[in-house]
Amino acid sequence: MTTATLEPRAGRRCHNMLNSLHSTHYFSPDLGRELGALGVTDPRAVNFAVRAAAFGPVGAGPVAAAFYNYKYELVARHVPAVWETAAPAQVLAARARAVDATLRRLLGEEALASAEMAEAARLALRAAEACSRAARPLYAAHADLPVPENPHLAYWHAATLLREHRGDGHLAALMSAGLDGLEAMVTHTATGKGMTPKWVCATRGWSREDWDAATERLRERGLLDASGDLTERGVALRREIEDETDRLDRGPVRAPGPGGRDPADRAGRGVRARRARGRGVPGGSDRQG
Repeated sequence: MTTATLEPRAGRRCHNMLNSLHSTHYFSPDLGRELGALGVTDPRAVNFAVRAAAFGPVGAGPVAAAFYNYKYELVARHVPAVWETAAPAQVLAARARAVDATLRRLLGEEALASAEMAEAARLALRAAEACSRAARPLYAAHADLPVPENPHLAYWHAATLLREHRGDGHLAALMSAGLDGLEAMVTHTATGKGMTPKWVCATRGWSREDWDAATERLRERGLLDASGDLTERGVALRREIEDETDRLDRGPVRAPGPGGRDPADRAGRGVRARRARGRGVPGGSDRQG
């Protein structure tokens, strides 16, 4: 697949496959167990610590900025206090142990030791070489971390790099569209693909009043109708956001791999095949709207 023939949504397709691998640990009991052993037991503190640890012992401001759709007051309730319980280096080590345990249980020792896993890791890391640090804080922080030696952990690391690279670009697209963090969530929910208002408020720290106020702002812009559904203008804006996210994520899928397929696509097919055989990695996303 050359640059001239690259599918417009190639990055989106690869993200959908590799993000399943990255996101597994968020839903795994292994993560709670490992962080709990460090004294971090609140689920929100676990989430902030695990994803922000690559930054080092930062305060609430950088975390709220990089995470985008969490209410600042919720972030500040846990950050930077969580670093007094567990230092970022400890959190990163605990995350690696949790990922290792989860993948061993879900994929099995044979798959982890296979030549296919080593090849998937190589291809995913190759795709990540084309990522850019510019204006991508979560990607840049993770790109400074060492690549694990074990192939399955190297594969997970590469999937994380690709995921955070695309996610940072997605936030740039949201900002360009004039959507703040909560407005992004409201419009994403209105597409039928996002989380429910109850779930957003419970996990992101917003109140129902905040949600209703964001909804009203979107109505005033002509993006939502009276019933809270996307208008034609709203549908068009969400499409533009996704297309812009694809455009900003073209780097990792530009370099052709063997057989004309880009490395990220070939790396992701292994996860998809494993899921199809019934031993799959659970889906899920921490996407920012």
